Amino acid sequence: MAESPKQHIDRVRRTKFSIGGADNPLTEDLHQAVKNLSAELYAKDVHFLMELIQNAEDNEYVEGVNPSLEFVITSEDITATGAPATLLIFNNEKGFSEKNIESICSVGRFTKKGNRKRGYIGEKGIGFKSVFLITSQPYIFSNGYQIRFNEAPCSHCSLGYIVPEWVEKHPSLVDIQRIYGSASVLPTTTIILPLKSDKVKPVKEQLSNVHPEVLLFLSKIKRLSIREHCQRS
Repeated sequence: MAESPKQHIDRVRRTKFSIGGADNPLTEDLHQAVKNLSAELYAKDVHFLMELIQNAEDNEYVEGVNPSLEFVITSEDITATGAPATLLIFNNEKGFSEKNIESICSVGRFTKKGNRKRGYIGEKGIGFKSVFLITSQPYIFSNGYQIRFNEAPCSHCSLGYIVPEWVEKHPSLVDIQRIYGSASVLPTTTIILPLKSDKVKPVKEQLSNVHPEVLLFLSKIKRLSIREHCQRS
């Protein structure tokens, strides 16, 4: 019997990061290495946005699907992290597999060296880790996976950035569906970024500076939308 997404995450935490087992003395060094790589690879806030657009372009899509990428920013704190604003990225690609999850939990996928044909679905560490510039806790909901990462070291293994944590609530699928639009079918993959307080303005500025002409340089993505979700009083 195949394991569930949650069972898979539990296995990754146990076997890869020794959570629930003996402490690994190398984890603190590894955390610092990941942190340094992040700072070196991504020097500007704008980089994360172009990476996510390129990643969506690199993703694989089911035949017959009209590839789309949607950015929605809201003042609602659906992650209950105290964030002043939250950016949600919706993409109707095939979604995360076990291999993809294990890739994004690895440091080996952190560089641009080699072939990057698969975006964050094959080389997920490339574009995804750039989001740590604007958030300290990115979330991924895809194909039954509900996980988040934290830039702060995990209390169980002293390692940040690449240790997955299962999300039981905050946000729930109901929260995500409400932000997206309850009348529309939720895309396969949603990335949720509770923004750091000093990054709200830069992120809004970068979103407003994405021009429709960017679609001319994309071969797969047919629809790119950016909108603000207004909280009802």
